[in-house]
Amino acid sequence: MNDFAGKNVLVLGCSRGIGAAIVRRFAKGGGKVAFTYAGSRDAAEALAAETGAEAIRADSANRAELIATVAGRGALDVLVINAGTLVLGDPLTLDADSVDRMIDVNVRAPYHASVEAARTMKDNGRIIVIGSVNADRMPFAGGAAYALTKSAMQGMVRGLARDFGNRGITVNSIQPGPTDSDMNPAEGPMAATMHSFMAIKRHARADEIAELAAYVAGPHGAMITGSMQTIDGGFGA
Repeated sequence: MNDFAGKNVLVLGCSRGIGAAIVRRFAKGGGKVAFTYAGSRDAAEALAAETGAEAIRADSANRAELIATVAGRGALDVLVINAGTLVLGDPLTLDADSVDRMIDVNVRAPYHASVEAARTMKDNGRIIVIGSVNADRMPFAGGAAYALTKSAMQGMVRGLARDFGNRGITVNSIQPGPTDSDMNPAEGPMAATMHSFMAIKRHARADEIAELAAYVAGPHGAMITGSMQTIDGGFGA
């Protein structure tokens, strides 16, 4: 499996969960992989040691730091933006600063990272944002702000796909449904409720999301752009 041999790959926000699985997949495929992390230093160092990838501490909410990190990797072949945060609750009582930080990480960071990467990205490069099925469906109360950030990504990838398409650069969103992670464990208190909305009544595995990212980033994904690649077990069906 050398589908990314020699490719310059940067994954933003991924010391654990889906992000870690994406790093493993691209590293296994022979990519020259670097990834960022914000707080989980031990997990990041362990992932770097396991995969041979380079771990870079960078806060996606800090625009200058984010842009410098992307620019510092040179001409990328693949950028995967996995950094994200989740704030749920009654919009009348949610902390406004927490909502604004979520917008910084989930909306502003993907836009600025994508634009910075495109400045030097090689022709036929790939930009992938890890979004959420909640961009299409929010079936419970308390998720308005989070859904706002994820639906914003849909407009962004459609627009940037047109902006960069003349260079063969594709821009897509992968939209997972419930996926087993520290934040949303398969045996967690919300699992039964989430499975009740699904056709396939289980959480996805992080490696399943990573395989879809690899497909979209690989040679077979050359004509997939401006799209929402939903992988949710029928959550939004």
